Amino acid sequence: MLHRIRRWLSPHLGIDLGTANTIVAVEGEGIVVDEPSVVALKKGSREILGKGTAVGRLAKQMLGRTPESITAVKPLRHGVITDFELCEAMLRYFLHKARRERTSRSRPTVVIAVPGCITPVERRAVFNSAERAGAGRVYLIEESRAAAIGSGLPLSEPLASMVCDIGGGTTEAAIFSMGEIVSQQSSRVAGDEMDAAIVEYFRKRYSVKVGLPTAERIKLEVGCAYPLNEALTTEVRGLDMASGIPRKAMVTSDEVREALEGPLNSILETVTQTIERTSPELAGDLSETGIVLSGGGAQLRGLDLLLQEQLGIPVRVANEPRTIVARGTTICLEHLDEWKSRLDHE
Repeated sequence: MLHRIRRWLSPHLGIDLGTANTIVAVEGEGIVVDEPSVVALKKGSREILGKGTAVGRLAKQMLGRTPESITAVKPLRHGVITDFELCEAMLRYFLHKARRERTSRSRPTVVIAVPGCITPVERRAVFNSAERAGAGRVYLIEESRAAAIGSGLPLSEPLASMVCDIGGGTTEAAIFSMGEIVSQQSSRVAGDEMDAAIVEYFRKRYSVKVGLPTAERIKLEVGCAYPLNEALTTEVRGLDMASGIPRKAMVTSDEVREALEGPLNSILETVTQTIERTSPELAGDLSETGIVLSGGGAQLRGLDLLLQEQLGIPVRVANEPRTIVARGTTICLEHLDEWKSRLDHE
């Protein structure tokens, strides 16, 4: 009973520290924070607006719409911290929000999912930011491993299990066997690069300038990786590059698929290279076990069909793919003694 009370007062937290979104889950409760990784500042200073509360969803609403006196900043790029001070402030805000019902001042044990491609210096930055934000014991886990655990893959069995996690800043592909990663490949082409490709497509095709938030909306509303039975359409509003006045245009899902061809080919190459770097026996297992897609990018219509057609093996999208990594971190927390040896800690 005392153990349960202690856990309630100071719960263990799992964090998916993403380029696009930060998701915090509480052990035994599930997702409690799911907000964009954005901070709004008073321009020319390091002061966060709203007395430190212009973080996450509120700050994202300001992207591309702020007056000159305000700037909205993303503290991470390609899964790596680029602004240590702002990342620390953002984490502190999210940790406080996750623990607001608790009265304990003790520091929680935290498991943070990070890209497999980050350097030792970048790992140290995550440790430092988390500890300064209020975390106690900090463990790091590869995003691909957390996604595989959250997906319920049989990692400890002597056969290949593969996951491809497509986030905002990175794509992580990994093959597991006997609890270990036997082949892994990371790419810094993911959701953000898809948005940038849509912006560039409209600039070249229609001579219309659109912002990244608009590109993301287009991707979510009509984006696809594989031809749809019935094409989708949506209206786009942007700035005519010739006249300099606002302009509307209609875009179809087929056009967005054309715009996404480059990033999708890069993701396919990442998956292909991961498979090529494993043994023939384990690669053969994939014809039965297939690939599980996770992350926000996995929600792109028809992505599983595209990969299945190109690779010739089964591909499926995980249940609730956006939150699968965070849920995987909480499973690690529940079995921390079992997983501790495979986690990075100080």
